[in-house]
Amino acid sequence: MDTSDKNIFVTQPLLPPLEEFIPYLEKIWNNKILTNNGPFHQQLEAELSKYLGVKYISLFCNGTIALITALQALRITGEVITTPYSFVASTHALWWNNIKPVFVDIEPDFFTLDPAKIEAAITPNTTAILPVHVYGNPCKMEEIHKIADTYGLKVIYDACHTFGVTQDDLPVLNFGDLSVMSFHATKVYNTFEGGAIVCHDQNMKKRIDNLKNFGFAGETTVVAPGINAKMNEVQSAMGLLQLKTIDIAIGKRKRIAEQYRNKLQGIEGLKFLDDIKGVKHCYSYFPILIDKEKYGKTRDQVYDELKKQNIFGRRYFYPLISQFPTYRGLESAKPGNLTIAEKITEEVICLPIYPDLDKITITAICNLLVK
Repeated sequence: MDTSDKNIFVTQPLLPPLEEFIPYLEKIWNNKILTNNGPFHQQLEAELSKYLGVKYISLFCNGTIALITALQALRITGEVITTPYSFVASTHALWWNNIKPVFVDIEPDFFTLDPAKIEAAITPNTTAILPVHVYGNPCKMEEIHKIADTYGLKVIYDACHTFGVTQDDLPVLNFGDLSVMSFHATKVYNTFEGGAIVCHDQNMKKRIDNLKNFGFAGETTVVAPGINAKMNEVQSAMGLLQLKTIDIAIGKRKRIAEQYRNKLQGIEGLKFLDDIKGVKHCYSYFPILIDKEKYGKTRDQVYDELKKQNIFGRRYFYPLISQFPTYRGLESAKPGNLTIAEKITEEVICLPIYPDLDKITITAICNLLVK
């Protein structure tokens, strides 16, 4: 198949039939409630809580603001241990809260924060750990929580890749003090833009809801210096409609991942990640690693060759957050401190994966990698 006549991007937004969205818009136009905890907003919180198996969820305008607010809700200060291998918003949220990020290396199997490296990074100023479930692969949560309990640290998970993921039948969103989600257009489940914080008790839910609405706790009472982070009714309506078919969409993603694995297995110098035993995945990304010595080409050569055929993979995550000018002056960001992350960032490329990706295109992508 010649892919030069169309662009194949790493992802494509999941969109329902337009005619199914129109009745939701008509309701918004009729009741004239556009935001401020409207009926669709309330309904989506209830339905997401049920679907995801969590007690409390607070909807947000996007995942980055949700993460910034989560840090505020837990009153995190000082230093936070986190990963350099993520989208830069994970660390930006710390910076915006005047918190110093302390980078710790990742484990080599699924690229999540390595618990074995955490204790050495703890100082008297450490108040929390911010791990990321990279590509939807759950962190080694039990080990992280043991460390957090020993040192009295909070744990906030960046769960932006982890919609509906469970481990041993337990939703990963129920671990940690808070989990933060993204419903951006590129995610498995989207509300155009959007995000959420998952918490475990009613008092924390109330605090989060106050913070995302300027700190208001009543018509004339402001209890905290909050922010305007509310999800509007159009986003909420989109979320309700998306929930109707999300299981079908994830099933399609799973089949695409299986096709990639079947076609790419046994290629020397090319590695992909298998499913984790006991984990129900959402298949948010399909990363491969290119070993330039064994494969005969560098990752960037493969990346460029795919682009010439209008196949736009993404080097998620390259460069490391710790290599950006804003952060590379930190002690924890010095070269040699993050050897696994430094290696993975030079080898990784995420292949296209989205529900409408067809078998012919998948085969064409794989044929380019097999050559």
